[in-house]
Amino acid sequence: MKRLRVLYLSEPRQFEPWGEDVVAAVGVNHDLTILDPQAPLGPQFSGIDVVVDHGGSIGTPEMMDAATDAQLWQIVGTGFDHFPLSHIVSLGIPVSNCPGTFSAVALGESAMMFILMLAHGYRSGFERFSRGELYEPVGRELQGAVLGILGFGASGQELARRANAFGMRVHAIDVRDIEADILEEIRPEFLGTPDDVDRVVSESDYLSLHLHLNAETRHTIDAPRISLMKSTACLINVARGALVDEAALHEALIEGRIGGAGLDVFESEPPDPTQPVFQLPNVVVTPHTAGCTRETSRRRAECVAENVDRIAQGLESLYRIDSGTGHANG
Repeated sequence: MKRLRVLYLSEPRQFEPWGEDVVAAVGVNHDLTILDPQAPLGPQFSGIDVVVDHGGSIGTPEMMDAATDAQLWQIVGTGFDHFPLSHIVSLGIPVSNCPGTFSAVALGESAMMFILMLAHGYRSGFERFSRGELYEPVGRELQGAVLGILGFGASGQELARRANAFGMRVHAIDVRDIEADILEEIRPEFLGTPDDVDRVVSESDYLSLHLHLNAETRHTIDAPRISLMKSTACLINVARGALVDEAALHEALIEGRIGGAGLDVFESEPPDPTQPVFQLPNVVVTPHTAGCTRETSRRRAECVAENVDRIAQGLESLYRIDSGTGHANG
């Protein structure tokens, strides 16, 4: 196998474990260097066979223009709504991502965590504990509760597996046909198409978003959809912030028109933590870490290394997103 020259576009604040895992996985068979953002781009990209882009958020059109020898631009991440895909396509450089299967377990676990925290009033309970108060709040059991999952890809399926263990009734939506063996295993009570979103939104006690962000899915949860939710229903978002009209969601939460929210992603990141909605006892948040586990990092690094090896062997990379064959839905 030919030894390739690989340039890693690192996010210094997230080098551990993400960068460490990429360096370890790719560096076994190839010559990997890390971009110096302070140095001229031209010499660093000259002769580079594969560019590895952390999260797809580091690469710029200027970098892509400099990558004249690149045979692959590999994104270490799933979503690419923030990535200048049209520009790199115009240059003819193939692009691959690490699809949702690599972070699905982490996202499914985090969504389940939010559901449990909201059901049992975790935030209010912690505040009462801090004041020396006991026996409140009184929580809700999940047995028999309807869990709506918008986007029944890898992470939505992982959430459903965990919800089944709690006796929840899974109602799901997806744009594609789901494999028969997965349906046989998970057995959702209802599986519909995008035409059924309003039905699932209105029936759900917990509504969890697992969609890829694009022009069609932006603000899937808007003011009219929020008005369909039960007054006790909770919204969970571990996918992309802009799937939700945040202004409408904040208004509904502050006015008490829905039961609560568990949010890991936001329309504008980082959000202002002093906003009144984030002080509510029925709102729990995490700082875009739902998919951040050491296991996710390791699996993504292995995905990157496999694609670099494939290029070295004269094969096409897996998970192409520039040719319409890639995967983004987690």
